[in-house]
Amino acid sequence: MKHYPFLEPLTLNNGITLKNKIVMSPMTTMSSFYNGMISDDELDYYSIRSSGPGMVITAVANVTDDGKGFEGELSVSNDDMIPGLKQLADVIKKDDTKAILQIFHAGRKSNSKILRGNKPVAPSSIAAVYPVDSETPKELTDEEIHDIIKAFGQATKRAILAGFDGVELHGANTYLLQQFYSENSNQRTDKWGGSREKRLTFAMEVLKEVHEIVEEFSNPSFIIGYRMSPEEIEKPGITLEDSLYFADKIKNKVSYLHLSIGSYKRTSLNNPNDKTPIITQFAKTLDNQIPLIGVGSVESPEDAEHVLSYGGNLIAIGRELIREPKWVQKVQSGDLASLRTSISPFDLDELKIPRVMQTYLKESFYDVMNFTTDKKNGSNYQSKLAPMEGFEKKL
Repeated sequence: MKHYPFLEPLTLNNGITLKNKIVMSPMTTMSSFYNGMISDDELDYYSIRSSGPGMVITAVANVTDDGKGFEGELSVSNDDMIPGLKQLADVIKKDDTKAILQIFHAGRKSNSKILRGNKPVAPSSIAAVYPVDSETPKELTDEEIHDIIKAFGQATKRAILAGFDGVELHGANTYLLQQFYSENSNQRTDKWGGSREKRLTFAMEVLKEVHEIVEEFSNPSFIIGYRMSPEEIEKPGITLEDSLYFADKIKNKVSYLHLSIGSYKRTSLNNPNDKTPIITQFAKTLDNQIPLIGVGSVESPEDAEHVLSYGGNLIAIGRELIREPKWVQKVQSGDLASLRTSISPFDLDELKIPRVMQTYLKESFYDVMNFTTDKKNGSNYQSKLAPMEGFEKKL
């Protein structure tokens, strides 16, 4: 039976050892209750997928009510959420899998319908380019910015109390953390905007707040991850050079860096002459000082090996774990012939995929889910943005 290096343990700088290098990607379920509490459907969904990977990152949870980005979204905005989040952490942590709660604020990537009549907020009062009917958000005041920073800290405290092993700051997919760094969405002239260094201020302050909370309520073994999107296609927008600069600035403040790209083979979307894989470029910047999570259309053990060869230290698997919840266990046992790389719409209930998530997969991800009913033989994200990178459809 072949030996796969990605099945070997990896120890983070804080001393925590992951039992293997496979990470379950954070994937939207759209299945929490109206107020953001975890549902039994979600617990069942995580339960059958959690024991194999070394680490599971949850679907995103909003840190404030006005940070909600879509219906059915998980929340960590108040203490009432802690009992349900504890159930979620317990479900994930069986068999020594580490549980990470991804936290965020949607910023302008929301609307007044989702926010029950309230306008979305953002660094500047500028509507998003995509979707074309995006609402013009309210520009955040200095006081409101500080309140959101505090909310990230309180969300981290709740994750600690619920028993999670760490949090991941969702600074990708055009949400608020990314909005502050982007020249497209942040055109402020105060300390929160202007130069690239000033546009980095919000993320740095959030990281500072999270570290202070961890120091007070947990210990150095608590994991603090960060997820980022390497590029924006809007002009002006975040360039690959900007993101590599960002990664260099935060690498001594996080436990790992997690990219958000639809294909691990992705090269620059904005510079077709740059043929070096994005993962490789980030690996060079990080220089093995912290682990890099490579991600994007990883289906087979060979794909996982390629991520490592490109410079990734950990491999995030998303859609394949939806199709094949026991992917890690089957690879470990050499049972590769039984790996499910396609999925029948008739098997979704059996695979404990919540009903609303089923609809979401069929509507927004149909051509990349490898549905057996897809006569077009699917598509890929090697040279284009995936829906979750800023083009997702809203149910």
